[in-house]
Amino acid sequence: MTTRDLVLVALFAAIMVVLGLLPPITLGFIPVPITAQSLGPMLAGCILGARRGFLSMLLFLLLVAIGLPVLSGGRGGFAVLAGPTGGYVVGWAFGALVCGLIAERLVREGQNEIAQIAAFVAAAFIGGVVTVYLFGLVWLSYATGNAFLPAVAASAAFLPGDLIKVGIAALAGRAVLAGYPLLPQRA
Repeated sequence: MTTRDLVLVALFAAIMVVLGLLPPITLGFIPVPITAQSLGPMLAGCILGARRGFLSMLLFLLLVAIGLPVLSGGRGGFAVLAGPTGGYVVGWAFGALVCGLIAERLVREGQNEIAQIAAFVAAAFIGGVVTVYLFGLVWLSYATGNAFLPAVAASAAFLPGDLIKVGIAALAGRAVLAGYPLLPQRA
């Protein structure tokens, strides 16, 4: 890894911290809040690619694990990772990885804008929503002792906001690719 790669990894971990400054929105029927931080893995995967996006989320997870209050609501530590939201937080790393893998394979500089945006939407949705939900819902079901299908039904409340985040990540990925392409320069 180059110095540039390390800086980009640290920058996107810092973006996750900044997204955590926005207060969470708690819902009464599921112990997982709505946060802006779920946008971070989508941005990291779409802009940095699989390897650097994954490493940026791992760095952020390290910050959480050592107890820094970097999660939305000023939370951090192993207790958060072991709690009902832990699967989502860990899923962010794998969401960025999957998002980056898909973006690296589907997005090309020679494509028209619509094709690039559509590819970024697919990458952000599959990586940032499907993958993160998979990790999050499995752990939520295990940590709370509740059945999996009710957890899936309760998580439907997150979909509208996450679809907006997918659009933001796709547009940001396209804008960065057009102005300062980082995705094709795989580390």
